[in-house]
Amino acid sequence: MSKEAERAAVEADKQRLIREGELYRIKVVHAKALVGNALQPDALLHGAVDQAIGMAQARLGGLLQPGGLKSVNFKALLPYALTVGSYIARKRLVKPAMGVALAAGVGMAWLLRRQPAPQDEQE
Repeated sequence: MSKEAERAAVEADKQRLIREGELYRIKVVHAKALVGNALQPDALLHGAVDQAIGMAQARLGGLLQPGGLKSVNFKALLPYALTVGSYIARKRLVKPAMGVALAAGVGMAWLLRRQPAPQDEQE
């Protein structure tokens, strides 16, 4: 190789390294911005709610009909549940609400026990 070809190759390597360094700095700035946004209180709360909903679906999924809790859209129901919960708390109806929930649970258990068990097919 001639001296000019070597200089051109070295210059090309320098330019490539400079571009890679710029890209690396841009990625670092972008990552810092993502972390800053992820640490905002609303993003933390949203992540915690998503985690709790996922855990509830995983733990309680087999309790309901086929499909489990996957067919229930908890994210759509959560604002209504919070509204009802805050109304109950403001009006100091916590104990009556717990009584109604207990009665509903006992009623559901009674209904589920009354249903005839599915019979297996006989050969």
